[in-house]
Amino acid sequence: MDRTTQPLTRDLVLVGGGHAHALLLRMWGMAPLPGTRVTLINPGPTAPYSGMLPGFIAGHYRRDDLDIDLIRLARFAGARLVLGECRGLDPQAKLIHVPGRPPIGYDVCSVNVGITSSMPDLPGFTDFAVPAKPLGPFANRWDSYLAGDGPARVAVIGGGVAGVELILAMAHALRSRGRPAELTLVERARALSALGHAAQKRLRAALSAHGVTIREGVEIAYVDQGAVVLAGEERIAADFITGAAGARPYEWIAETGLAVTRGFIAVDPSLQSSDPAVFAAGDCADLIETPRPKAGVYAVREAPILLENLKNALMGDARRRRYHPQRDYLKLISLGEQSALGEKWRLPFSGPLIWRWKDRIDRRFMDRFRDLPMMPPPVPPKLRAAGSDELPDKPMCGGCGAKLGRGALRMALASLPAGGRQDLTPLPGDDAAMLTLGGQRQVITTDHLRAFIEDPVTMTRIAAVHALGDIWAMGAEPQAVTVTLILPRMTTALQQRTATEIMGAADAIFRAEGAEIVGGHSSMGPELTVGFTLTGLLDRDPITLAGARPGDALILTKPIGTGVLMAAEMQGAARGDWIAAAFAQMTRPQGDAARLLAGAHAMTDVTGFGLAGHLLNICEASGLAAQLDLATVPLMAGALELSRQGYRSTLFPDNRALAPELPSDPLSDLLFDPQTAGGLLAAVAAEEAEELIAALRAAGHPAARIGSLTAGGPRLSLI
Repeated sequence: MDRTTQPLTRDLVLVGGGHAHALLLRMWGMAPLPGTRVTLINPGPTAPYSGMLPGFIAGHYRRDDLDIDLIRLARFAGARLVLGECRGLDPQAKLIHVPGRPPIGYDVCSVNVGITSSMPDLPGFTDFAVPAKPLGPFANRWDSYLAGDGPARVAVIGGGVAGVELILAMAHALRSRGRPAELTLVERARALSALGHAAQKRLRAALSAHGVTIREGVEIAYVDQGAVVLAGEERIAADFITGAAGARPYEWIAETGLAVTRGFIAVDPSLQSSDPAVFAAGDCADLIETPRPKAGVYAVREAPILLENLKNALMGDARRRRYHPQRDYLKLISLGEQSALGEKWRLPFSGPLIWRWKDRIDRRFMDRFRDLPMMPPPVPPKLRAAGSDELPDKPMCGGCGAKLGRGALRMALASLPAGGRQDLTPLPGDDAAMLTLGGQRQVITTDHLRAFIEDPVTMTRIAAVHALGDIWAMGAEPQAVTVTLILPRMTTALQQRTATEIMGAADAIFRAEGAEIVGGHSSMGPELTVGFTLTGLLDRDPITLAGARPGDALILTKPIGTGVLMAAEMQGAARGDWIAAAFAQMTRPQGDAARLLAGAHAMTDVTGFGLAGHLLNICEASGLAAQLDLATVPLMAGALELSRQGYRSTLFPDNRALAPELPSDPLSDLLFDPQTAGGLLAAVAAEEAEELIAALRAAGHPAARIGSLTAGGPRLSLI
């Protein structure tokens, strides 16, 4: 969807990827408000749907079935996704604080962060137990425990509906594995007190049938290794201890200055807080006129009202739509096996049919986020100049996928006259030039990237690491930086917010590597572009492409696959956790890796021409051939799977033409995948390779030995 034609005038920031915000983003993607920049802040790339958690624990669902992919959803909605946890909201300054990045400004804000747990406050819980949320760590611990053998001993703290569903699911999963189990549900008051008597009776019968012991009206003193210890030192033996009790609001909410009730954001029927620019929905909010229990069904029904009121606030329209919550809601409670209990108006009903009903409701809800409607591409004009059929019909990639091919670039450079300055040292094929000033050797390089993500901070970090690659590859120490910045059309206020975020992110990267920003140039254009010109200092001869020797080992410091991943992400086809992992690799600086490789005979950074293209550069400059062991080339998560599905960057065809003799298949094609902020490719003495790889891995780089150099003409072969 083309959102570049309307100037940006307002910032809408959504804090938290809860149900209300997920549904809001889906609706926004189909009918956005022009001129609005939308930001979603969430700790991770996915948001789990808690309604399917018991089914997952019982073994009825796969792990992926539970997750709303926020990266795909944000792409669909045209929103930027900030991966981080909100730690503060300042209504006076209209700023949201996320650790590790500059504050995020807003004009209108909505909070949908859910609730947290007080379980970690229980002595010993953090050391010897695992909370049921967040889902990721809990699921991993449970999978590991379930995979064991022998008798199982499980304790669940919390006798509400969530705790009962959890322990029944665990009982079913253990029984399905043939493991005898002792299961104990521990509750300080009376279990299931929120339900009617008839529903309580049926659930207690289900617990008894699954062999669950209920300990209620007891006080827990602390959690110890292998036991929940009650007041009076009575021990309930358990090898796996979890908790589904003690729900409470996030502490930072009370520090915002907003009106709160019991620590939750107090909202009126329009879901507006005491500050007219801040709204809230879901469990983190309290409806002051019509209080209701914490339940996801309310967040789901609040979404369309929240969307309408946020749009009105962004337009300066004072009208607000009221949310009228239902007095009671349908409760569907899993019973472990594929059976469920339902209750409404205190009337219970249960059985396999209720499970199928619940399963259908849950899957239909999740399908809303998996089957995102494809928005039609712009229709090309009927009358247009010849030659358009030569261009790819898919969206142009950003990052290095938007670069010129090597052939076009070389032809353009070849047309320039030969230089004659004595203070410039020609370094054919290298991306940085060397200057000699008063006996001091200095390298200089420039690079810029067309943005491929909406978040300017992450994009800036990627661009900074990418630009530094040329300095590191030559063995230089970064010195000075100038910034070239093109912002999309936006108001002065948004320009200031965006530029502040970008400069803060860039300064943090460069300063940590010993360089300082000294100036730059900015302008407005159709889309965000971030670029840097850097200088670096050399205290010895530079590492160039031309120094490789026969027998050298080839070391690569980062996995490849960014081009395929970003191309698929643009089309909504890449999993969010793959993209988040790719961002982590792209934003990882490599100054320490460059220092470890300071003795390399030749080195380059792997960027737009792909691994094969940049290795060919070394071969051509050094007059050697290269043998690659394809099985040892590290790949980013998801890259091979997406390559098998046919996803390619727009620069891939130009890169693939560099070595037509190599086989073409999904794995080999990744050698020609353009990389953004890619790894360092170094030719080192073979006898030093293993020691260097061990040192690089110890420093946190997933380095690998991927081949060797041999005598012969400039060519590549696979072994």
